[in-house]
Parts: sequence; structure tokens; C-alpha cells
Amino acid sequence: MIDKAKLQQIAENYLANTDCYLVDITVSTDNKIVVELDSDKPISIDFCVEMNRYIESQFDRDKEDYELEVGSSGLTEPFKIVRQYVKNIGNEVEVLTKDGRKLYGIINDADENGFLLETTKEVKLEGAKRKTRITEEEHFDYQDVKYTKYLIRFK
Repeated sequence: MIDKAKLQQIAENYLANTDCYLVDITVSTDNKIVVELDSDKPISIDFCVEMNRYIESQFDRDKEDYELEVGSSGLTEPFKIVRQYVKNIGNEVEVLTKDGRKLYGIINDADENGFLLETTKEVKLEGAKRKTRITEEEHFDYQDVKYTKYLIRFK
């Protein structure tokens, strides 16, 4: 079976002088390897192909039989690392908390401990005839969130 730590080191070495960063590596029991990348800029297919070839050159096919897939993190995939939260500061996201709340809002800040989500809701204030829009900010620790993902809206 492919050593995940060695694979991670090889991937990080390749990405060292690029705009891309490693999001996740999965190695299944049948040696299917998936390397997931992200970047602040779009990732080209050519870059993924080059990285795939580089990783393959580091392993001996006669000793290990594996299937390798290198690709960018999907637009609708949940965030897995802090850098994805930082990348999406100012963007609208969907958050599902571990206590079952589903929130939609804008990430205003993110650091190693958690992120700040700005949400807008309509509430009827006492004595008012119409609902008023109220903006609130709430801090979330990463361990309190089931998932956060980029929200795509078609208007």
C-alpha cells in the first residue's frame, strides 16, 4: 500500500513554488489515490497532468499498483482546510452547524481558530408594520461546523 505521508511530502514539494496548495489526499485500501488541490487562481488541467506525472515518477510501478487522480477541489465541495476559508473571505457560503442550523452568509474573517459569518435576516420589530433586515455576525469554531461550502446563486 502507498505510504500517505510519503505521498503528501512529494505533493507538497511539487507545490512549494506555485500558487497551489494541498487540500487533501486520500488513499483507499485498493490503492486508489486522490490528490485534491486548490489555489487563489484557477487551476489548469495541464498543471494537474504535470503534477500527476511528477507523482508517478516518484513511485515504482513494478512494486506498487495504484490508480492516481490529481484534481482541483470542487466548487461545491465542503471546505477542508483553513486556507479555503481565508480564500473565501467576502464570499457567500452555506454553513451547517453540528447542532443542525443551516445558515447562509458572508465570511468576514477566518483564522486558525474559526471564522466570522455575517448573516442577514428579516425580523418584525415591536411596533413596526413591516419586517426589518438585520445583519448579525457570529463566530464559529471549525469543530462546531459539519460543513461550509461556497454558495452558488443564479439570479
